[in-house]
Amino acid sequence: MHLTVKLFGSLREEAGAKELELELPDGARVVDLRELLADRYPILERLGDRIASSVNLEMADADQVLSDGDEVAFLPPVAGGSGAAIKLCTISDRSLDEAEVVARVSGADAGGIVTFVGNVRDHARGRSIQYLEYEAYPEMAEREMQKISDAAGERWPGTRVAIAHRTGHLEIGEAAVVIAAAAPHRAEAFEACRFAIDTLKQTVPIWKKEVATDGEYWVDDHA
Repeated sequence: MHLTVKLFGSLREEAGAKELELELPDGARVVDLRELLADRYPILERLGDRIASSVNLEMADADQVLSDGDEVAFLPPVAGGSGAAIKLCTISDRSLDEAEVVARVSGADAGGIVTFVGNVRDHARGRSIQYLEYEAYPEMAEREMQKISDAAGERWPGTRVAIAHRTGHLEIGEAAVVIAAAAPHRAEAFEACRFAIDTLKQTVPIWKKEVATDGEYWVDDHA
């Protein structure tokens, strides 16, 4: 069977390609594909169980059986349903506009709107930073961010959460992520905003490379 394999961040760099086309025997599982790739790219062994897998944009277990035509992604550790009219969660390679993200959740029922803006800082981990590079699995990242938004709405009824994240080259001071949470009361808005950024850093397939004066590195390879 024929499979498309997507690689990101440090995996992509080691493989020298962001996408591979492979043939595997019928009945092969995610773990079989991973073992095949680990023979070629040792980083899969180095990162061990910190590497997650997805099949057709959904998180997958190692024992999941693959089918012809599947799109499989191996995801290094991450750097930490809306209506049709407004897309609440987006990945973009353009500068983020806080007011535009707030407008996605604004409404007459919103007694409080809380925003979080994560900017690129000039120092991190004791190093002097020159700029950052962000890479994402965009289709899956937007889907995972929407899950966060949906979860916030279920946990705090009446709450709406919008998330926008940058990719590409970011200079010092530029916004990497903007989150806006609107709720009938301020307490729920604060809680939903904190929940969104904390969960995003754990589950959304976005990777950060720090380019410092003394070298460059993918952050989660140096956690």
